[in-house]
Amino acid sequence: MTNTAHPIALYGFLRPRPERADDVRRILLSFVAPTRQEPGNLQYHLHEHEDGRFFLYEVWRSQEDLDRHNATPPLRAFLENLPAYLEGPSDGFFNTMISPYEEGVPLPA
Repeated sequence: MTNTAHPIALYGFLRPRPERADDVRRILLSFVAPTRQEPGNLQYHLHEHEDGRFFLYEVWRSQEDLDRHNATPPLRAFLENLPAYLEGPSDGFFNTMISPYEEGVPLPA
């Protein structure tokens, strides 16, 4: 259960199929700048590990903001085809952030 008085964090690993690694890198990188401009996005980071896995870390002001993000056509298209890109299921987590967020960042009442 999420509490919209606190930011929502998503984080996890994606292990691309070796032949699709460049595609996954390109697609994930294409999400960074537009996502950071979306209303309610507080953080959006992409990391690449030496073993080829990608690590995503995102923080959203509210569940509503995250839902709006998840409905964007480019993300939906990628998620619908995720099995074609990955070696197995993603290892992801979704939690309500319980630590205070940065001062000055407006959160829902």
